[in-house]
Amino acid sequence: MVRTQVRVRYADTDAMGVVYHANYLIWFEVGRNELMRAWGAPYAEFERRGILVPVTEAQVRWLYPARYDDLLDVETRMERLTPARVTFAYRIVRAEDGRLCCEGTTTHGFLGPGGRPAALPKLAPDLWELFTRRLQAGE
Repeated sequence: MVRTQVRVRYADTDAMGVVYHANYLIWFEVGRNELMRAWGAPYAEFERRGILVPVTEAQVRWLYPARYDDLLDVETRMERLTPARVTFAYRIVRAEDGRLCCEGTTTHGFLGPGGRPAALPKLAPDLWELFTRRLQAGE
């Protein structure tokens, strides 16, 4: 699991003074990118190799509103890996008191040249091995 901190900006809030719901998905992306970077496999490396990893499904559960200037911990981990897909799980927690604001998952497919679905072990055996090892280690 990788923890990344974000601070709620005024622009992140809606007319009610709470974080606009779609911004949590942006923070999921921040967490996911930091997890992959921490593992030595930044998303930019996938793109350099011609591999795209689009979101194919997202699930979000909002539990407690975050507000302007809150410091939030985005906790990200890999939940599931198959040759064709990867699923990441997220928890967004208010750093001040540990209050769980949001949790969810995103599932991503692997696309190779021409944007066609492809198996990661064939596209990049080293990245497949890295992801498999990290998942088995529970990281």
